[in-house]
Amino acid sequence: MTVLVLDNPELIAKAAVAAGFNPATLEAASKKPHRMKFHYGFNKHSLNDDDLVFMRKHATYLKQSPSVSVRIHGHSDNFGSEDYNRFLSRLRANAVARILMQEGVAESRILVSHWGSARPLATPEDRAANRRVELEYLTLDVARAL
Repeated sequence: MTVLVLDNPELIAKAAVAAGFNPATLEAASKKPHRMKFHYGFNKHSLNDDDLVFMRKHATYLKQSPSVSVRIHGHSDNFGSEDYNRFLSRLRANAVARILMQEGVAESRILVSHWGSARPLATPEDRAANRRVELEYLTLDVARAL
């Protein structure tokens, strides 16, 4: 067996660039997306196109970070019955989970919680701010404990 040891970082970097490696792309793709909250219209549970772009960024981050899991928290406003609000918040959280799975994130790394209107982000009267899904990243150990 022959082992080649390269101790010239400049030579290694040139070979990587010649092979098509782009460090800027890798660095940008491996960063955790900054947007963690997604808001909905009244009685809606699907994301718009701009939100889908961000969800794909989250999926890319999760695929590149195998020790990280995500918990999806679904919420609704306080308009209507609490049973319906819990149902709607579950639809919202499940829709986001489906998007992540379609993008290649393993189902075992996704935890889903739905809260109805029990955990408002703003005052109960600010219904638009309370209709949302929030993403929470967890290390693998925390996710297993949950």
